[in-house]
Amino acid sequence: MTADETVYSIATANRLLAADMFEGLSEDQWRTPSLCAGWTVREILAHLVPPGDGFTLRTVIGPLIRYRGNLDRMVDDVTRRRAQRPVAELVRQLRERAGARLKAPVVGAGGPMADTAIHLRDAARPLGLDVNPDPAVWAAVLDFLVSRPASRGFMPRHRLDGLRLAATNTPWSWGEGLELRGPGEALALAAAGRPVVLPDLSGPGVPVLSRRLSGHS
Repeated sequence: MTADETVYSIATANRLLAADMFEGLSEDQWRTPSLCAGWTVREILAHLVPPGDGFTLRTVIGPLIRYRGNLDRMVDDVTRRRAQRPVAELVRQLRERAGARLKAPVVGAGGPMADTAIHLRDAARPLGLDVNPDPAVWAAVLDFLVSRPASRGFMPRHRLDGLRLAATNTPWSWGEGLELRGPGEALALAAAGRPVVLPDLSGPGVPVLSRRLSGHS
């Protein structure tokens, strides 16, 4: 199995796991703020639904030009509009399109795959639900987060400079410098900018990453 095939397989499994979790949520749960700033659980669901026509330069570049190159605003607007659809429809589409083989411009197949794991926990953690990909999946997510493609748009380029990340529940480590130790999920969510998981980590690198996530050098 090629590297991309492995990534696609992980993304499919994560979408199906998320669809199972989303089915049957209450109205209060849909309105719960997620870990992704500004989005509720409902908007996380909407974002996780793969586009019907996938990602191509035509489907991405055109809208991006209309948003004057502001990718974050484009994604936010598209997600909020999609979230207005009935949740039953969104859950059905998430399940039906779970096998979408997404390869996004710049970040490749790893970006959409990492999204499926990170956003799953963005919704599950605030809901108090223990729905979580396996540690091996988080190792694959971490492999992407520390890669060059991730630094081209998925996360700030220098966030992890001078840090060493070491998972405690899978044989994965990366980097040199002040160490952060913890479960792969917490390492990935922290690297992706979710400070709520910092108490799950230990090591001299934690205060450094905490300052960076709060906007201080």
